Amino acid sequence: MNDYNQIFSKRTKTLTITIINELSEIPYSDKISNIRKQIFRSVSSTASNYRAMCRARSTKEKYSKICIVVEEADETLFWLELIDELHLLKKDKMEYLINEASEILKATSAYKKKLGEELKR
Repeated sequence: MNDYNQIFSKRTKTLTITIINELSEIPYSDKISNIRKQIFRSVSSTASNYRAMCRARSTKEKYSKICIVVEEADETLFWLELIDELHLLKKDKMEYLINEASEILKATSAYKKKLGEELKR
């Protein structure tokens, strides 16, 4: 499980860096300003809370952190969809970012469900 956590922690961090780098290249405008701030917060929160979840001391604490991860990952996906619909980045770059964010959301949602079932026992 530790290997998986390390790989996934790196994956969420890499997505954060990629989004920050890609969106930082877009010149300032009212259209991008708020979106950029919001997605920087949500994607970095996804990565940092996943990392914190890996260091949780109990199943309850893990569940609490993974709930935040899922919420922030979903918000990141929302902002990426908005960026795509506004045509702020190239289509091929958007496909990669949306796919990666979707996979992170699916995996963390499945883990959240598993932890929730463990807590019910």
